[in-house]
Amino acid sequence: MSEAPKPIEDGYPFELEQDSLSNAMGARLPNRALWTIQGEVGSGKSLVSQRLIFGLLENGSKVLVVTTELTTRGWIEQMESIGYPVTEHIGSGRLLVFSRYGVIAEARADVGLFDVLESEAVEKADIIVIDSASSLMPDGLSDSERIGFMQRLRRICSDSHSLLLTIDSSEMDERLLHTLRNSSEVLLDMKAGFVGGEIKRNLVVTRFLRAAGPVQATVGWRVEPYMGFIVDITAVS
Repeated sequence: MSEAPKPIEDGYPFELEQDSLSNAMGARLPNRALWTIQGEVGSGKSLVSQRLIFGLLENGSKVLVVTTELTTRGWIEQMESIGYPVTEHIGSGRLLVFSRYGVIAEARADVGLFDVLESEAVEKADIIVIDSASSLMPDGLSDSERIGFMQRLRRICSDSHSLLLTIDSSEMDERLLHTLRNSSEVLLDMKAGFVGGEIKRNLVVTRFLRAAGPVQATVGWRVEPYMGFIVDITAVS
């Protein structure tokens, strides 16, 4: 793990020795940017976000993770189970993990997206990850409210942060989803289907602005216990 400071203007490196995702996906994630991963339940958007998080941490970034689906302990255990140990990063202060469930408590239903983003911890992070952000999104916004919502997100990104949101379209207002997709510098769509009796997962790079290297349109992938994210070279285009 490199301790050298990274040039902010060059974006955030996320490479890991055990896979080639960084080589397939632009080498660095853009700074001061909105990154969105969209997929249905079970499509793997959380797993992809966890791969990006671990790569960012291993390359020296400070990350704040907010999970709406797992307890804090559950999220850490999930990372450990796929070969991404984060205890050291938590101990060093490089990683903070918050959950709407707390450690083992019941969920709070009154928490919105900006309740999370107004936390003091946001100021200390290079990247803020919300998984799943769609469960915190407002419904029924007017056109002016929707513009105002995106402006608030943009202000957070413009202040030397990048924001990674995972999204399930079934949980979100359709017009807000459309606006969010159009506003994202990085937009990844999760696709899955059966081929020869086996499920094949693909990460479709719909948009990737300010990439530092080549970006492939589609990356086939799978996750193996204790080995983490594996690029399926037979399914990469």
